[in-house]
Amino acid sequence: MFRTKRSGLVRRLWRSRAPVEGDGEADRGTHGSGGCCMGKTTKVAKSNAGSEAELKALTHSILKKIKEKQLELLLQAVESKGGARSPCLLLPSKVDAKVGQQSYSLPMLLYKVFRWPDLRHSSELKRLSCCESYGKINPEHVCCNPHHMSRLCELESPPPPYSRYPMDYLKPPDSPDSGPSSSETGGTTYSAPVGLSDSLALQESGDQAHWCVVAYWEEKTRVGRLYSVQEPSLDIFYDLPQGNGFCLGQLCSDNKSQLVQMVRAKIGYGIQLTREPDGVWVYNRSCYPIFIKSATLDNPDSRTLLVHKVFPGFSIKAFDYDKAGSLQRPNDHEFTQQPRTGFTVQISFVKGWGQCYTRQFISSCPCWLEVIFNSR
Repeated sequence: MFRTKRSGLVRRLWRSRAPVEGDGEADRGTHGSGGCCMGKTTKVAKSNAGSEAELKALTHSILKKIKEKQLELLLQAVESKGGARSPCLLLPSKVDAKVGQQSYSLPMLLYKVFRWPDLRHSSELKRLSCCESYGKINPEHVCCNPHHMSRLCELESPPPPYSRYPMDYLKPPDSPDSGPSSSETGGTTYSAPVGLSDSLALQESGDQAHWCVVAYWEEKTRVGRLYSVQEPSLDIFYDLPQGNGFCLGQLCSDNKSQLVQMVRAKIGYGIQLTREPDGVWVYNRSCYPIFIKSATLDNPDSRTLLVHKVFPGFSIKAFDYDKAGSLQRPNDHEFTQQPRTGFTVQISFVKGWGQCYTRQFISSCPCWLEVIFNSR
């Protein structure tokens, strides 16, 4: 009975492995061209029968050596695609496995089998801060839970000109071209491309308990109240099996647009916003790309900002503390006239904006977030 249950878990895990191109099941949101993750999204051709059989035999051999309870936890993480909370799977970090002519560490093999078949090197990965192995260097045992990892989103250099977003659009809310901004009760529309008025109110309120607040928008209308964030990590989602955070699905929206409703349904597991020692990271947990604009993602001297495309399963440092400090130029009259711009990150779900899209402003995107950092 013991062997039968273990073998059954191993078989279920193998059936839940990440598909490669040619399986007919490949995640349509994971790959694509363009965006900041372009260099990390090379498609993998379906393995030939020999290498597939070798990989299957090796994976079965390794999984059968793992404790039954650990197999159950790994299966929970894999089958829920990270939606269910799963503890760390601590296994020896020094064990190597060989597939063909290529050798992989035990964690790397599990990451390739269950998340990213095109994964080549551990430098492409970023561990999530919720993991026990986060921040540890060369531990004897390391977490091998595939959903405690993310792919590292590297910015393109030089950036494509079509995605540049002119700084001229970032006018302060009280500029002549701006309409009424949102209020604390929500529901007020505005005509400016960004709604930054609430950040000023937060700074003047003296509230230092939060490190950021999040506003959810549908096109030009903010939905719900500002969500104040005190914890180091926040899940922002529409539908999550074990969700704890900012649930967009619970907000009351009067928007009847079919496009808004379609995009809202695609938010799914959404994103994870995490405050870490070097900055604020955004992890795309959904099945579709997200689009991010942040002043710290670009050259501080640039007069244009880029809209960066982040694919599912990837993480990006959306806000860099050191770069943000360089944006605080007390002698720069233009910057002091709009001090909140450098402390705001905008994130759109599914739909992008900018010169390569029909939507020139984020306020035309169906569903998007405004993350306003406490400058104090």
